[in-house]
Amino acid sequence: MPNPLLEKLKSGPLLCDGAMGTSLFAAGHTLDTCLEMLNITHKEDVASVHRAMLNAGAMIIETNTFGGNRYRLEHHGHEDRVRDVNFRGVKIAREEREISGNDVIVAGSVGPTGRTLEPFGQLSVQAAEDAFREQAEALLEGGVDCFLIETMGDMQEMHAAIRGIRAVCDLPIIASVSFGEDGLTIRRLTPEAVIGDLLTANVDVVGANCSVGPKVLLRVIKKMRKSLDQVDGDAPKLIAMPNAGWPTTSGGKWVYPATPEYFADFATNAIDAGADIVGGCCGTTHEHIAAMNAAIAAITPHEIHEVDAPALLKQPRLSVVNLSDEPTQLHQHLGNRFLRCVEIQPPKGFNPTKAIEGARLLKEAGVDAINVADSPMARVRMSAMTLCYLIQHEVGIETILHYTTRDRSMMGLQSDLLGAHASGVRNILALTGDPPSLGDNIGSTGVYDVDSIGLIRIIAGMNQGSDSTGTSIGRDASFTIACAVDPTKPDLEDEARRLRQKIEAGAHFVMTQPIFDAQVWLDFLEIYGESRLPIPVMIGILPLHNSKHAEFLHNELPGITLSDEARRRMKLAGSNGREEGVKMAQELLHELRAHAEGVYLMPSFGRYETAAEVISILGEEPALALQGNRQN
Repeated sequence: MPNPLLEKLKSGPLLCDGAMGTSLFAAGHTLDTCLEMLNITHKEDVASVHRAMLNAGAMIIETNTFGGNRYRLEHHGHEDRVRDVNFRGVKIAREEREISGNDVIVAGSVGPTGRTLEPFGQLSVQAAEDAFREQAEALLEGGVDCFLIETMGDMQEMHAAIRGIRAVCDLPIIASVSFGEDGLTIRRLTPEAVIGDLLTANVDVVGANCSVGPKVLLRVIKKMRKSLDQVDGDAPKLIAMPNAGWPTTSGGKWVYPATPEYFADFATNAIDAGADIVGGCCGTTHEHIAAMNAAIAAITPHEIHEVDAPALLKQPRLSVVNLSDEPTQLHQHLGNRFLRCVEIQPPKGFNPTKAIEGARLLKEAGVDAINVADSPMARVRMSAMTLCYLIQHEVGIETILHYTTRDRSMMGLQSDLLGAHASGVRNILALTGDPPSLGDNIGSTGVYDVDSIGLIRIIAGMNQGSDSTGTSIGRDASFTIACAVDPTKPDLEDEARRLRQKIEAGAHFVMTQPIFDAQVWLDFLEIYGESRLPIPVMIGILPLHNSKHAEFLHNELPGITLSDEARRRMKLAGSNGREEGVKMAQELLHELRAHAEGVYLMPSFGRYETAAEVISILGEEPALALQGNRQN
């Protein structure tokens, strides 16, 4: 499946963010500060820059890792913190993306080493390549969507960076070169020569940034566009990110003259000249980005600005309120066809756009239902029930609500369930939930009036027309009840015992924790004492991205245990980790299809396209679409 960046570029021009360094200096950090270390020491300062750029309309945000290679960090005595500053830089950017709820791209920023390469300098090309690979590994581990190599003046160093990244992954690479006032690189290459050079590399976007202001950079990208237009077949896309003019110093600070209005004009002119991505470099603030966003929105139908989430509810939508209370479509198809479900996590903020667009992509890929997690890992996110409602109304696909007893009293549980039923959210995965101590809300306490087995009994009682006290709720509910099982737990006898209790309590189908070896499930069935469970099963599969991702899941996340073989294969995969992860997931799906009635995919980092790629082996059987009339 295509990467989100490449897919978005098909719809129109994208707006990148502005200068991280300029904003951090404005926040009070001095010119001799190691900006990348702020990812560790001043996380909120970095997060606030991302937040401002997102609010301004940026659709690509760059991590605060421009100088995150070992040689630049060595200047500050932090050469041993490469992994930390890059990994945390990605985490900060991704967290702000989640809070915003916007479907934006997180680009791993990669700048030059700050050393001169041989034969003019002392740093060998191989040493530079090794440093870029080291940085790329950490950025990849953090979960970047693409890489942005920027401010490169030496093409030899640019190619070292490209090779370093390609040694660890196949994610899109944006290769941006720095030009002087004369329109040439530091090695006296023309824009045309740079394009000719980059066409020999495995990159997806080429262009120019930094060093010069909009006027000179516009001339540069026009020449680049002309060269790209002469390419036979698919040519790379084009990016342009100038400085805010030529800076002067005032009071010990750099001052850039170009105004936001001037950058708005540049954005329009650059897109007219053929740029596919525009943004800002040194001196550009969120005000410049906001002005560019407004200018772009005025000339293109592609919406770059933030979606107004409440406005979603003003549009016509599918009704999912079924007053006849027939079983859900998911229930009707259980055991009759192999079902495909994918998990989406709610945003950490107010905007559900990314989640809704992810659900739309998955529906188009043939997914039957969307699982919505309930503040997993005990970290605050948007109400899972609310997101289920929005997805069903805006996308027209059924959801499975993950619902925990952790946060709700007996009264609260039943009130929520009545509301869920009325709004059409009727597929419920009954869970106990991760303890609050696992999360970061100090002082928060769990309720746990009942556990998951008790919750199943409550929901099953509602299906018989009464609440937990036996009081009538007016008529029978029509919930479809799912329960969870973890076949990787050390005490499988106890897990089998609890599963029997869940089934006896009224569960309609089972969803497993992630499995990485088919034999794990077969071994559990043997302990359970049956060749097949008495109710349908959806096998949980989590596609792996690389070896570090695999080790993190195995060693640090509760409820996830990888097989030794899965860890070995990911380690051997090296730079082909994502492809190997998809292949392993597809192999597992193929093996277990005969032992299950469906699959439940859990894509990491919001990579819904990876889940779509995994289920592509199941063929073109149409997904379940919600039935109902259009209503206002």
